[in-house]
Amino acid sequence: MFYYVLKYVLLGPLLRLAFRPRIEGLEHVPDSGAAIIAGNHLSFSDHFLMPAILKRRITFLAKAEYFTGPGLKGRLTAAFFRSAGQIPVDRSGKEAGQAAIREGLGVLGKDELLGIYPEGTRSHDGRLYKGKVGVAVMALKSGAPVIPCAMIGTFEAQPPGKKIPTLHPVAIRFGEPLDFSRYLGMENEKAVLRAITDEIMYAILTLSEQEYVDQYAAVAKAEEQAAAKAAKAERGSKFPRLPTR
Repeated sequence: MFYYVLKYVLLGPLLRLAFRPRIEGLEHVPDSGAAIIAGNHLSFSDHFLMPAILKRRITFLAKAEYFTGPGLKGRLTAAFFRSAGQIPVDRSGKEAGQAAIREGLGVLGKDELLGIYPEGTRSHDGRLYKGKVGVAVMALKSGAPVIPCAMIGTFEAQPPGKKIPTLHPVAIRFGEPLDFSRYLGMENEKAVLRAITDEIMYAILTLSEQEYVDQYAAVAKAEEQAAAKAAKAERGSKFPRLPTR
């Protein structure tokens, strides 16, 4: 119930008024039945802008950290995300991927819309990164079509680390549904899962016109952070502190 209060009374009208998002290809989203909306992930606000413009309810798989904050603030944040249609998924450990797939299939099994970001995390630099194969597994096991989606302008409106978004032109593009029924029963074939995921990512890339990086976003971010830390340490070693008396 609170989902619709947020969508139609509280958050939705505010987001549409503030960003006035340009919507393209909304007719590709089915009016009924299970479907996967697979999109790029540029900003924290992506979670709320897309539900605000869709006619149907959509459920996103969200990182568990949004639901585990301490104290009253943590409980209120968790309640808000649940009310906004988010499902917590633990992204750590060997079972994390399987847990996400189980949760996603549960949503699709109820003939609902499932929102997923195949990159697995927000882009830290606005580029599109390699997709993880969980979206392919869910598409094959559920038989649901995959609707590629591109968020455009949300990185500039709210880049990582920025709590309050700035006003910036935003567009949301939906592509034609992708049908992978030709691979039915092949969800355990790694090459097939990679091919499906790459096809989905190419469709997103075509819509978003981002620069593509054939590397997982989390790996690229960790490498950049390590390089920055090493560079800082090297600079520090060149300018040793003077001894104090």
